[in-house]
Amino acid sequence: MAEVKALAARTAGGPLEPFSYEPGPLGAEEVDIAVEYCGVCHSDLSMLGNEWGISAFPFVPGHEAIGRIVGLGDVAAQKGLAIGQRVGVGWSASSCLHCEPCLHGDQQMCTTLQPTIVGRHGAFAEQVRSHWVWAVPIPEGVDAAEAGPLLCGGVTVFAPILDHVQPTDRVGVFGIGGLGHLAVKFLSKWGCDVTAFTSSPRKIEEAHQLGATRTASSTDTAELKKLARTFDLLLVTANVSLDWNDIIAMLKPNGRLHIVGAVLEPIPVSVFPLLLNNQSIGASPTGNRAHIDKMLRFCAQHDIKPLTEHFPMSEANAAMDHLRAGKAHYRIVLDMNL
Repeated sequence: MAEVKALAARTAGGPLEPFSYEPGPLGAEEVDIAVEYCGVCHSDLSMLGNEWGISAFPFVPGHEAIGRIVGLGDVAAQKGLAIGQRVGVGWSASSCLHCEPCLHGDQQMCTTLQPTIVGRHGAFAEQVRSHWVWAVPIPEGVDAAEAGPLLCGGVTVFAPILDHVQPTDRVGVFGIGGLGHLAVKFLSKWGCDVTAFTSSPRKIEEAHQLGATRTASSTDTAELKKLARTFDLLLVTANVSLDWNDIIAMLKPNGRLHIVGAVLEPIPVSVFPLLLNNQSIGASPTGNRAHIDKMLRFCAQHDIKPLTEHFPMSEANAAMDHLRAGKAHYRIVLDMNL
């Protein structure tokens, strides 16, 4: 079997350099995908630096891949997929399908979940491999060149909308970045009254263009207090510490604070206000396969796509530096040219 050309870091935080590997025999339930585009996610940066202590080197990033099927295992070939079909692969590359979460439909929480870039080579490469469940067909009406970030950042914010939001709800989104700008777009088309909370004055006008009903400061305590008991759901997409007491106070009775940003510091919680108002705090990872399929259909129906900047894949180091410097607007996509 021909070797796969890729870009890999040899050490934690090291530069991405040309690398090739032998993929091994294709398993019966596996799919090989020739990569056309790959989004760049902040998780790629975290894994590159081994910030979570789970990276293996040489490390090939990339878990927002779009491409064409070039190989199907015997079982995968019976699952409605075809050679040449365009599909995408996000954070998840394989799940067992027989543990309790999988049988419940929560494959993204499989007890033996295999992420695309943990212990295996990702999609900063000519080719990426996944289980057939996670080779997601890209529907007509979804721009393949822009779709990669939907498979990680997109579904991360769309899944809690499906699970917790009604079209008449008032929703606040904290952090108008790679995740938050998609959340505003989704919620606006979902029918919600959307408030975009940001600490950046330059993002105020753009938040309205994305579909926000209004904007507010995420750091002005006085402004937050004026919005007490306003929101059915508050979605935190940033990974920064916030004024949690004032944020929780903005929830209506039965409201929910939902976190999808990787907030690293403990969140202090006073239980009594939650108890009195039947409020809840939750968080979630990406999404299951059904979440992804519904999100892509929703994007096709409403012409939703992320705001992206494109780099050739051969310039992946420059793209990573751009993201590391906080300059991405709002997601980066690499175009295959290896």
